[in-house]
Amino acid sequence: MQSILITGANRGLGLEFVRQFIARGNHVIACCRAPDEAVELQALVNDGLDILPLDVSNEEAIESFPGMLKEKLKDRKIAVFINNAGVYGQTQSLEQVDSEEWLQVFRINTIAPLLLTRALLPHMDKQLPGKLVYLSSKMGSIADNDGGSTYIYRSTKTALNQVVKSLSIDLASQGLLAAALHPGWVRTDMGGPNGLIDANESVAGMVQVIDGLNAATSGHFFNFDGVEIPW
Repeated sequence: MQSILITGANRGLGLEFVRQFIARGNHVIACCRAPDEAVELQALVNDGLDILPLDVSNEEAIESFPGMLKEKLKDRKIAVFINNAGVYGQTQSLEQVDSEEWLQVFRINTIAPLLLTRALLPHMDKQLPGKLVYLSSKMGSIADNDGGSTYIYRSTKTALNQVVKSLSIDLASQGLLAAALHPGWVRTDMGGPNGLIDANESVAGMVQVIDGLNAATSGHFFNFDGVEIPW
């Protein structure tokens, strides 16, 4: 039974990832900031699901997380790490951008994924090989930016893409693959009610992309349907 670790698992895409991997018979470690308040996630609890608290905006929480994780993993390793946790930010226009908010969004969307990856390395399965998956956004693609604005969100996802690319190179010798995924415009709390697809369709597509990830496609940026996105 492969172990899958998912951050931001209390709602939206994270929660749907949990549902779909449980349905496949995987052992899932679902992480979120306040597990006691995650009613829908708690309702999924069974023998194949462990829920752990993790606030990715807190560097000390990230550093101490492996100790807590070890108790749940026992003698298992993590086959797939899905960095789903992220935030959008409130002020996005040229006139309204706030530097303190920008730094906080950058910390969650870009810095935390790298720090958490580093903390998880001893627990990753490097024989499969293990897979490191980061939910990015097409809005982080410079080539695809035809609309401008959205400075905070775009820049943090562009930076995340660069992190993913470097990880794919630096960790290849350790038997690990890395990729950035765009989930599409999904009807979630972040995506809003006008999204083009629902969470079920988005996650089902991304799971297929994850299944097909290999050494040749590591370090690439994919849409949820498997189409590659230009950086």
